[in-house]
Amino acid sequence: MDASRVPTAFQCAVRAIMATMLICGAWSGPVQAGDVTGAGSTFVYPLMSKWAATYYAKTGQQVNYQPVGSGNGIRQIKAANVTFGATDMPLKPDELQRAGLAQFPIVVGGVVPVLNLPGVAPGQLRLTGSLLAAIFQGRIVKWNDPAIVAVNPGVLLPDMAITVVHRSDSSGTTFNWTDFLSKVSPEWQDAVGAGTTVKWPLGMSASGNDGVAVYIRNVKGALGYVELTYALQRKLPYASVQNRDGHYVLPSRESFSAAAAAAEWNPQQDFYQVLTNPPGQTVWPITGTVFVLMPRGPGTPAATRDALAFFQWALMEGQADASAENYVALPEPVVKQIRAYWMSTFK
Repeated sequence: MDASRVPTAFQCAVRAIMATMLICGAWSGPVQAGDVTGAGSTFVYPLMSKWAATYYAKTGQQVNYQPVGSGNGIRQIKAANVTFGATDMPLKPDELQRAGLAQFPIVVGGVVPVLNLPGVAPGQLRLTGSLLAAIFQGRIVKWNDPAIVAVNPGVLLPDMAITVVHRSDSSGTTFNWTDFLSKVSPEWQDAVGAGTTVKWPLGMSASGNDGVAVYIRNVKGALGYVELTYALQRKLPYASVQNRDGHYVLPSRESFSAAAAAAEWNPQQDFYQVLTNPPGQTVWPITGTVFVLMPRGPGTPAATRDALAFFQWALMEGQADASAENYVALPEPVVKQIRAYWMSTFK
């Protein structure tokens, strides 16, 4: 037999996990191993913390996750300080190859504009991408600016300054926000662009999704961006946003699902996919995906095996938690692609 075709011990372990899952439909029994450590996205933290608690109760396996922002998660996994990183900004295949990393999606969610405006209820205010870009560039500075009033007939907008709030840390939420603004506003693209960090033209800064949410809750006239769960937890009003097809859409699991439905996941490209500003009447235009980054190959096989067992459980059994936290589960065909990707990648 060709030795190159003989499965490694690690491949056999992964296949055993897969076989157990497919037969039983669940991860059964406690995991006898060390803790799994992760770091990165604050976007996914409400769900990741719930997953970790449920998984520990079922298996006895600890999953310790630090919500330090996508950029820091990328740095932590590249430095081999954690078992996995989580990022809302996918890495391109060439960067993954250079870093010796693999990448796969785990869940979809949405970035929403949140505000503190007296008398304005959640979803009542309408905003377009070009208006958001103009506000974040300081070209619109008052809530009763004629351009905002024009798309909000019947809404009483005060003569109040807009306080822009953005992330201070390296953030995948910022990447999806600024990527959307770059796609809808040539002025934003030319002057600022997209990234986990950008040179903000103005505004106040806060660390993490929750930091932005707390700031906005405490400052009248403030406008910023967070993942939807943070807006709901902090009871912050959010705006409807005009999508690519010209429809004003509310953020919800349904509108996030509509955006994700058009995605074409390609395992050969390490699932690289950005979901902002897709076509479709009902899509939310600032939808984002959370990706997991892990070392490719045999570097730490025990830790990798334990992390894959956790994510296998999350993809197969953790979807009720995802729905409860207003995230969107990946379709079953994509989950099958991810499992096949694991088999071919973690050798």
